[in-house]
Amino acid sequence: MSDKLSRPTILFHWATGLLFLTIMGIGLYMEEMAGGPDKFELIKLHKSLGVIIIIIALTRIFWRFHEGQIKPVSRMPFWQEKAAKFIHWILLTATIAMPVSGIMMSIGGGHDVAVFGNVIISANEKIGWLNELGESIHEGAVPILFASLGLHILGALKHQFIDKDRTISRMLGS
Repeated sequence: MSDKLSRPTILFHWATGLLFLTIMGIGLYMEEMAGGPDKFELIKLHKSLGVIIIIIALTRIFWRFHEGQIKPVSRMPFWQEKAAKFIHWILLTATIAMPVSGIMMSIGGGHDVAVFGNVIISANEKIGWLNELGESIHEGAVPILFASLGLHILGALKHQFIDKDRTISRMLGS
């Protein structure tokens, strides 16, 4: 059995990861900004990229069902295998939950949902509970995401450099 990953698997992994990191960076930067036109433009970019990531994430999940679970390159202790699966589950769930909660905030706040100026859901009246629920999810998940992403990266580095099992090399397509 080959331990090579398919090109779509590699592409979806890196596209999702890099876009998610970009969106997180924009979100953190916006938190520190005062209100104004510059912040409003970043909010529009953040929302547009969020819609794009949900499309990529859903496609990635469908691809995962088609291709099957990615097998580890080397044997791991039971607890590491379960921890890795749990972290992957959190990260995959976050790539859906964060954009959905952002969309909930927009709709609940009475705002359009647009992708680079193209409205996909028109603004209507505010729905307070939807806005609040979306905001709670969107903001409450951030510490969980940072912890999960950190563990994911540390685990990959451990596999590559301590276990020397080519985990990162494989995800780079080599």
